[in-house]
Amino acid sequence: MSQPPYIRPEFERELPPLRNVPVETPLPLGQRVWNQAWLRKSLIVLLVLALWEVAARVQQNDLMLPGVLQTWHAFSDDMRNGELPAKIINSLSTLLKGYLIGSLLALFASALAVTTRFGRDLLSTLTAMLNPLPAIALLPLALLWFGLGNVSLIFVLVHSVMWPIALNTWSGFCGVPETLRMAGRNYGLSGPRYVVTILIPASLPAILSGLKIGWAFAWRTLIAAELVFGASSGEGGLGWYIFQNRNELFTDRVFAGLVTVIAIGLLVEGVVFASLEKVTIKRWGMQR
Repeated sequence: MSQPPYIRPEFERELPPLRNVPVETPLPLGQRVWNQAWLRKSLIVLLVLALWEVAARVQQNDLMLPGVLQTWHAFSDDMRNGELPAKIINSLSTLLKGYLIGSLLALFASALAVTTRFGRDLLSTLTAMLNPLPAIALLPLALLWFGLGNVSLIFVLVHSVMWPIALNTWSGFCGVPETLRMAGRNYGLSGPRYVVTILIPASLPAILSGLKIGWAFAWRTLIAAELVFGASSGEGGLGWYIFQNRNELFTDRVFAGLVTVIAIGLLVEGVVFASLEKVTIKRWGMQR
């Protein structure tokens, strides 16, 4: 006769509770400080400023390369007398108009492309034709059509903003999982409701990336257009401020204008877009 299978006896062992044992070990103070992104970026900025000051002292020619202190004095003087704030406000007001119009047109074109075959062909054709075209190359044509004024600058800004945002938005729409698309169709969503409810939330990382790229393109295009175009309606922005001081050989004020352009770009990138990402895609787990 065969032996019955051996059955191992079961028992339950209670482990003593762990008390006064640290669950996690805190990082050293130096590593915790170094993990702060703002500190690392600040050190990089200080390093760039130090190299700039060293190069200026070696050059010993304020007309060619003013130092950090000379640039700071020029910047603070023009901020106090109100000239530089007026240029900043004028540039940003023009930029926001072109940026908003271009963003809305890009979103409309992408929504049309994802819902209709004609819109898809239209977007692919126009982006292939117009996206490689530099926006500043359209400035003479804009001056011919719209004359001397902010309308010409806004037209150029719309061109520089629309195509990168449209391409990123379209790529985000194409990357939406099919399960989400099927869920939207099962709920009977179509047209604008389908785009707003399903596609835009699912492709928000790509849309925000396009918005950042569009902002950088618009900012560079505006400064370049003001350098070429000059003042509009009797006023001028930061580009005109740089161009005018270059003609008068105020190199320290030229560098003050360049530093202002860089500072505004860093502020928008590090505060506006970073905060928008933090409260949306990072909070929802769509991005690390």
